[in-house]
Amino acid sequence: MLSATIPNPQPSLGLPRAFDITEQLREDVDGRAILSPTRFIEMMGLDVGTFARLAHVHRNTVARAPGAASVQQHIRLNIRVLAAALAITGGDVQRAIFWYKNEPLAPFEYKTAETLVAEGRSDDVVGLLESYQAGFTG
Repeated sequence: MLSATIPNPQPSLGLPRAFDITEQLREDVDGRAILSPTRFIEMMGLDVGTFARLAHVHRNTVARAPGAASVQQHIRLNIRVLAAALAITGGDVQRAIFWYKNEPLAPFEYKTAETLVAEGRSDDVVGLLESYQAGFTG
């Protein structure tokens, strides 16, 4: 299970937080390290069907080919956005996940970050979070 907070957050660097998440999701499959879809699904409070829909893969792909490029890319994009959200939440993983799944974002037609990432717009979400962190006033 993912820890509730990331220890010793470093506000100036997003990498330590993202690294902590990736390490907790790391799994060895057939002798190579991958980001575990099972652990990611658990961390995010999803079911396999929802994950598959958001990742644009068949639900069987999640179990039978967890290292598939499309599955891994979806998890990586999510981690990137979560790392940016962690910078705003002071390292509180559960708060960042709650925001990611539930907060309607006005600049993006009130879609959630989760929906935007599924639409291929993770760069837009990270940009928005960076503007919040820099003091964007809208």
